[in-house]
Amino acid sequence: MVAASFSRRQWLAASGGTMVAALLNPNGVLAQTGSAAAEAETDQKPHEPTYSESKSFDWQFGIKLDTPVTFTNGLATFPIPMDWPEQTVTIGTRDVSGQISQMQVRDLPGGARQVVVGIARMTANSSLNVLLNYRIDKRNIIAPAETDSLVIPPRVGREMRSYMGSSPMIDTTNGQIRALSRQLATETQEGESAWVTVRRIYDRVREEVTYTEGPIRNASDALKDGKGDCEDMTSLFVALCRNAKIPARMVWIPGHCYPEFYLERDGGGNDSGCWYPCQAAGTEQFGEMQEDRPVLQKGDRFKVPEQRKIVRYVAEFFRCDRLGKGSPRFDFVRELKS
Repeated sequence: MVAASFSRRQWLAASGGTMVAALLNPNGVLAQTGSAAAEAETDQKPHEPTYSESKSFDWQFGIKLDTPVTFTNGLATFPIPMDWPEQTVTIGTRDVSGQISQMQVRDLPGGARQVVVGIARMTANSSLNVLLNYRIDKRNIIAPAETDSLVIPPRVGREMRSYMGSSPMIDTTNGQIRALSRQLATETQEGESAWVTVRRIYDRVREEVTYTEGPIRNASDALKDGKGDCEDMTSLFVALCRNAKIPARMVWIPGHCYPEFYLERDGGGNDSGCWYPCQAAGTEQFGEMQEDRPVLQKGDRFKVPEQRKIVRYVAEFFRCDRLGKGSPRFDFVRELKS
């Protein structure tokens, strides 16, 4: 068997489980359901983020495959964008050249969507393209007008629990991270809003860690060494928020990532809760996000059916059973077209 999954670094560099659709027509137009991301904001509350006018971008996702050897039981998966409050995804045409046995779209719990391509048999010296075209309308996130009423959620529902504990590379229980969390807690002033509490965490991460490119590491390594890249700094921010009982998660975009944190309006309950972004590494942005690149997935704790371990991001994946020597050659596509 041949099996390959992009590493976390390859996943970023290449950017520059419930089935929700079964796509049987190989040359048709895809359809998928999503959140009502672009609904009119008629009931806007002052503690909620607002959004700029959208910009439209055309992206292509998929796989290009050729093989010198016959194989069976081929399976390819790759992540695709989905609707979020700051973006709307419209699925257009697709180009499928070659024989596939199935193509499905599935949502993974926690904020990721995949295309799953089945290839029952592919003969030697043949090729296959599966290319999906998307129109993505992206909006900047504008910080809320009023933040004094925001509080840390007094109770966290089941759907939010994955944003409260440890995740791969987000080692919330590490001794140094716990010690910093306790120190930050002692600096809290009576009556201060949760917004101020999170801002203190944000500032401390940027004070403690200098941006430096490097290999993947735990959040605690960045704190210990005082240096790290966007992933390391985002992981540390998320860990510190979670230790303060503030739900937080990673947001993945092509070539970059940043965190989001969740707060509620005092007395408003879960219905008043909102996610707010910030830029852990790079130009300071807190509670806002000016970013044209699409959100690929949100979260950092995913269970992918084809993999045994919990993963922090959903990467491209390919496997097959070869009937001879040689290995299939494949390139996953994630490309801005216009």
